Amino acid sequence: MAGTRRAGSLLALALLAASLPRPAAAQADDRVVFPASAPQGAMVLGKVPPGSRVEYARRTLRTTGYGTVVFGIGRDEAGPVTVTVVRPDGSRSEASIAVSARDWPVQRVDGVPPKTVDPPPEIAERIRREQAQVVAARARDDDRADFAQRFAWPLQGRVSGRFGNQRVYNGKPGSPHSGMDIAAPTGTPVKAPAAGVVTFAAPDLYLTGGTVLLDHGFGISSNFLHLSRIDVKVGDRIAQGQTIGAVGATGRATGPHLHWGMNWFDVRIDPLLVLERP
Repeated sequence: MAGTRRAGSLLALALLAASLPRPAAAQADDRVVFPASAPQGAMVLGKVPPGSRVEYARRTLRTTGYGTVVFGIGRDEAGPVTVTVVRPDGSRSEASIAVSARDWPVQRVDGVPPKTVDPPPEIAERIRREQAQVVAARARDDDRADFAQRFAWPLQGRVSGRFGNQRVYNGKPGSPHSGMDIAAPTGTPVKAPAAGVVTFAAPDLYLTGGTVLLDHGFGISSNFLHLSRIDVKVGDRIAQGQTIGAVGATGRATGPHLHWGMNWFDVRIDPLLVLERP
């Protein structure tokens, strides 16, 4: 009889607990959290209920086990952009993110080898092949959350070129600058700004010279160009702060510096914004 009363009491307590409001932490798991606005060239982090399906820019995004997602906003994106979230229970939400425009100054770069500005057909074909290899490496979508680390500077030096600036080489307009240039003496060690896996490493690409790509997972990658030395190989797992190579002036360069670029798949993002994110 006592056992029956005890079982009844436990059932009543369970029913009472189920009827009470859930703690704030549990309620937060149902929220969809994205910034209200982001600048052009930003890496955007968001939070969704674990197990949700998330879509942005015609892609289904990976989510971590705790519900973090990441994507990039391009240099020329006008916005607003929309993220669609379908929770595990089937309910649907949309997050609208305003995109703040940035000023893109013109930067003139003189003294560049003429063949790198207006290459002959055989060189143009080599450039196309090399760029195709790099693009293929950026297509990886590894289930690693190295991008969630707080990124660090790969070396200290003067910022000599900023992301997004319109480049004019020897008086001829070129593509916007795809990363951040940091001036430093040849041989200065270049360190990984965050952990990752090396997906591409080549010592002598025509435009970018010594080139390394480091994949941070979920489509986020870093590229390091104009290196005089490469200390890693494809497949290496790299820790944050590990030396991956050395500053040089290889490829299309007028002096020793590191070009550090970042991508979300084929979308270029600004490393300086990644460094400054709260």
